Amino acid sequence: MNWLDETMVGFDTETTGVSTERDRIVTAAVITRRGGEVSTRTWLIDPGIPIPEAASAVHGISTSQARAEGVQPPAALEEIATALASALDAGHPVVAFNAQFDLTLLENELARHGLPSLASRLSRGEVRPVIDPLVLDRKMDQYRKGKRKLIDLCTLYSVSVVADDLHAADADVLATLELVHALAAAFPAMRDTPLDSLHDLQADAHHAWAVRFGAWLKSKGTTEDLPEPAWPVARVTAAPSSTTAAPTTAGGETGALF
Repeated sequence: MNWLDETMVGFDTETTGVSTERDRIVTAAVITRRGGEVSTRTWLIDPGIPIPEAASAVHGISTSQARAEGVQPPAALEEIATALASALDAGHPVVAFNAQFDLTLLENELARHGLPSLASRLSRGEVRPVIDPLVLDRKMDQYRKGKRKLIDLCTLYSVSVVADDLHAADADVLATLELVHALAAAFPAMRDTPLDSLHDLQADAHHAWAVRFGAWLKSKGTTEDLPEPAWPVARVTAAPSSTTAAPTTAGGETGALF
């Protein structure tokens, strides 16, 4: 028996946009998988700012629905952070597709609402172990051409997804958990690599990719929104504030199936 046969905790968010600094969490899912048993927790949050139409078109949550049915951010964020911290301190990996986005956004949201960071809640003081199928696929098959969104990797590795549930945080988490097993079947060395070593491998792999991709973007004249080399959490920049951030015009989340 190895870590693939033990407990894994999946995490995903749907958001007001694609900025980990400015945008807010609208829905979130934390799914614990123990063998064949699955436990799901989901949240609908009033983000405190308008949800752009482009974002609503992705995840289906409007500003009016979030305000009417969503809980206030501090309560939900505290529950999410507590669930993830409990898993990580128990040695269970948090699994997230493009984990840097969701975990950095969460840390910024916690800071914005004056709550303790996820890292500060952990006995080791850092967010680990994390498993990110996007980073692993880039590392294991780095020269393959084509897109690497969640739906692309699910298709490539024969992971079934339910079309009607695309862009729901819980559906994305379930697909991501299945994708981890599919990747391990394709690259058996994953199965025999201890979690801490696999975490460090991903951190190194993401850093190398971000530096390389950032240099390419700069060569094309791009100087803003360059990839952050730190993984699984990038810089936390949000200052404590409840509702003053301006809404973004870009919608969706980077872990989306499309």
